[in-house]
Amino acid sequence: MTYIRPKFRHPGLPKNELGYTLSQYEGALSTLCAGCGHDSISAAIIQSAYELNIQPHMLAKLSGIGCSSKTPTYFLSNSHGFNSVHGRMPSVATGANLANRELTYFGVSGDGDTASIGMGQFVHVIRRNLNMTYIVMNNGCYGLTKGQDSATADAGSKNKSGNINLFEAIDLASLAIELGASFVAQSFSGDKMQLVPLIKAAMAHPGFAFINVISPCVTFNNNVGSTKSYDYVREHIEATGTTDFVPLMKEITTNYDEGTIKGVKMHDGSDLQLHKLAKEWNPEDKISAINAVKTAAAQHEILTGLLYIDRNTKDLHDLIKTSDTPLNKLKKEDLCPGNDTLKDINAGLR
Repeated sequence: MTYIRPKFRHPGLPKNELGYTLSQYEGALSTLCAGCGHDSISAAIIQSAYELNIQPHMLAKLSGIGCSSKTPTYFLSNSHGFNSVHGRMPSVATGANLANRELTYFGVSGDGDTASIGMGQFVHVIRRNLNMTYIVMNNGCYGLTKGQDSATADAGSKNKSGNINLFEAIDLASLAIELGASFVAQSFSGDKMQLVPLIKAAMAHPGFAFINVISPCVTFNNNVGSTKSYDYVREHIEATGTTDFVPLMKEITTNYDEGTIKGVKMHDGSDLQLHKLAKEWNPEDKISAINAVKTAAAQHEILTGLLYIDRNTKDLHDLIKTSDTPLNKLKKEDLCPGNDTLKDINAGLR
């Protein structure tokens, strides 16, 4: 029973505004390989939910199949959860979201789960602008089936067996921007200082928020020659800037020099503060964002940080004008308004 986390915690642990300690956002102990980048992402999710004062029972976590899709077991054990079919997590998330818009939706996927069997689902959940956070734990290989190259493995990358990948990689961040995602970011599992603010900003964003996280597979894709290894990623990271997320109603303090702040106002009133470094790049301009990603790739760099955001976005509920009330709270008179109302509707269709 080593996968069960001990229940004892120090009584003096700090608490958030809800009175919860960090331990109340944890899950079971991870059974992934020691050193797996996915565990670092799980820790960042726990930290983000704790700092955002999210009620665990008001969050729904969803996943598909793969090493990454096991991780919802390891965070927010008191939240709703659904482990779906391989590549089909977006459909389940869409159905759940349409039934109950009051929950915060958090999807976890992998490069195989999203970029291969789930690509069609990924495309359509973006174009519908479903209000959810969608994280891809991207290690460039199929860890559950012994390390074959995935669709995100870079051309020329060498896997553990010594084979060179001949095919061009699918760039999920660029694809998400081109498909119309209203929030796109990229990060590294080993950079918690950047990843936590990005996750917090994504969860506060009123629309589809996508984060592609390079997460090295220590067992099958951490070798010399792999472009998804810890050493390679650390040597080739180029950050868009120092990112911080500051919720509304709390004092905003910075020590940045004058003229170096890029503030992005969210619909909920929160601010995303950016210390802008990349030249000729604007996170609110789609073409500029795509060019920044492509330029970095051409220079064998991995551009991390907030890549693109659309502040004037409408999520799926706004687009199709659904009920503000979750389906499980609708009463009989709401669902069946009577014969006279039905006659009026039919008359309007003639």
